[in-house]
Amino acid sequence: MEFLSDYGLFLAKSVTIVLAIITVVGGIAAIASRGRKTGDHGTVEITHLNEELEEMKQQLEEAVLDRDELKALIKEEKKKEKAERKARKKQKPAADEPRRKRVYVLDFDGDIRASDVEPMREEISAVLTLAEPEDEVVVRLESGGGMVHSYGLASSQLERIKRKQIPLTICVDQVAASGGYMMACLGDRVLAAPFAIVGSIGVIAQLPNFHRLLKKNDIDYEVLTAGEYKRTLTMFGQNTDKGRQKFLEELEDTHELFKEFVSEYRPSVDIDKVATGEVWFGKRAIDANLVDELITSDEYLTEACENADVYVVRYEEKKSLQDKLSSFAVDSGDGILTKWYNRLAKNRFISL
Repeated sequence: MEFLSDYGLFLAKSVTIVLAIITVVGGIAAIASRGRKTGDHGTVEITHLNEELEEMKQQLEEAVLDRDELKALIKEEKKKEKAERKARKKQKPAADEPRRKRVYVLDFDGDIRASDVEPMREEISAVLTLAEPEDEVVVRLESGGGMVHSYGLASSQLERIKRKQIPLTICVDQVAASGGYMMACLGDRVLAAPFAIVGSIGVIAQLPNFHRLLKKNDIDYEVLTAGEYKRTLTMFGQNTDKGRQKFLEELEDTHELFKEFVSEYRPSVDIDKVATGEVWFGKRAIDANLVDELITSDEYLTEACENADVYVVRYEEKKSLQDKLSSFAVDSGDGILTKWYNRLAKNRFISL
């Protein structure tokens, strides 16, 4: 009975506290939502890669070097900085002296629906407000492909960069296949890790058909259309040879468009040789002109930091006050439940 009494008290307190938190959160969120501005959906976050690498270097030096070595290194760096400042004061910059190059880095991690196109379009819009033809945009691309229309839109976003005549470099560390390669071939340069997977220039469609199962169980399924080819194949109706042939024609046409697209942006590729749906590792893809150089994105960007300012650009969705308060409520509730759980466990009512 003592166990049931303690457990009941624990349950009542937990439910009361959680309900109180939810009530407060709901009230505040409702008030906040009334004054919420429309169109304020997210922010662009910028990371200066040069500074990040310098900070990592300094942390490593502090951990590895002994006191005398570190002291000597700091002294040498200060001396070098002083000399550079002195040289800059003496030298008057020319009015037409070119500024330091800027490299803008975007990330695209593609799923079957190319969901990352939404933040990428915002990132590209932000970059194009400032980038100039002497700069560069680098896209770290990872995708095994997906829906044609989704990756068509993603490719169109990258075309915006090219229309501004800004050099576009695509880096593939793991995979850029099918729709992923549709995006990659837009790059003025396509860089790949030695064992990255690229290619798969083909089109696939598959669907089950349950017509015989429905017929066996005396279930009728009707498809009513206006237009001869409004529906070619169906999952539940009886498919015809005519409908199947029309569907194959549509697949072939999509494949032709894919091949034309790749040929337009990578004319050096023997499209009939590579448009078989096969994939290649980076070391083989370079022989087929599917990529231009074997190098990882980390190595490329680290080298770029030596002669340019490199900025990683990310678009982050803003969390509403309601989302933040909901997260807080969940965390608080978890904390309360954990506290009481540990208390019961300590009293040996619960054991693991």
